[in-house]
Amino acid sequence: MNMRNRIAESRYTFSINLPTSLYEKLLSKAGRGKVSTFIKQLLEEKLITEEQDQKEQLRQQLIASHKRVAKNQKLKKELAV
Repeated sequence: MNMRNRIAESRYTFSINLPTSLYEKLLSKAGRGKVSTFIKQLLEEKLITEEQDQKEQLRQQLIASHKRVAKNQKLKKELAV
């Protein structure tokens, strides 16, 4: 996305405490001056994945519930005959 086309979004600044060994790994992976962007991307990926997982779990629960209702209706019909 081009910088001119980006919508300005409010931002929050916060600090975190990391063990030195983890910070060094982060720095070597992201590169100097790019740690913030790297962490932002990781957080976005994690949150998106969790949201997708929750939606899939709900979908599976709805399917299971629908199957139970359908089975109950079938049993009711069989008993009525």
